[in-house]
Amino acid sequence: MKKQQPQISEDKILETSWELLGEEGIEKFSMRRLADRLGIQAPSLYWYFKSKQNLYQRLANQVSKIILEEFHSEGDWKEQLTALAVTVRSVLSRYPCSTQIMMMILPHEPDIIRFTNRMLLCVESTPLEQEQKMQVVTTLVNYVYYFVLDDYQHERNVSAILKAKEIPPGEEMIRLLDSMNDTDAGLFRRMFTNGLFELMGTDRAFEFGLKLILLGIEQVIKEQEK
Repeated sequence: MKKQQPQISEDKILETSWELLGEEGIEKFSMRRLADRLGIQAPSLYWYFKSKQNLYQRLANQVSKIILEEFHSEGDWKEQLTALAVTVRSVLSRYPCSTQIMMMILPHEPDIIRFTNRMLLCVESTPLEQEQKMQVVTTLVNYVYYFVLDDYQHERNVSAILKAKEIPPGEEMIRLLDSMNDTDAGLFRRMFTNGLFELMGTDRAFEFGLKLILLGIEQVIKEQEK
């Protein structure tokens, strides 16, 4: 009896892609590994996606759609940008490697374009020039991307160290700092031992960085209104 081929669909491919990205990271992700996980031959995937880049485009489009669905905000431009940044961070944190994918693609999908357009609408009421408005949303979204990416990579690095049963990261850092003099590492040592670096990746750190960006935008607007 001929073995029945697994039933696949575009939605199933996207769902399985996220699973694989979560398990192995984007570095090991390939169409062949994806096909193996789906139980099909790799050429079958190309009926749905012309290339891995094309698949990434669709994954980014899916993320953009979810961001648009979850982003609800009225109020002034600061309130809208704040809510947008929080929403983007929340969605990206739930989808493994989505930040890297969003940084790799071009805005050639409908929901990616809608997402970009919605960001621009947040600052449309400001007196900024069009070029400045684009720079505002680019700066904001890049801040969110790198914040999420840095947190993701830090967790992976710590996990790899612990898995290899090497010296715990904290103990290794203390040993290194103790070998350095105050001129080279005094302030860094005090901040580390006081636990300030543990704030990295937290809501508190995210909100402070966002505040710095918003204050900078507000200052530019004030200068233009003089």
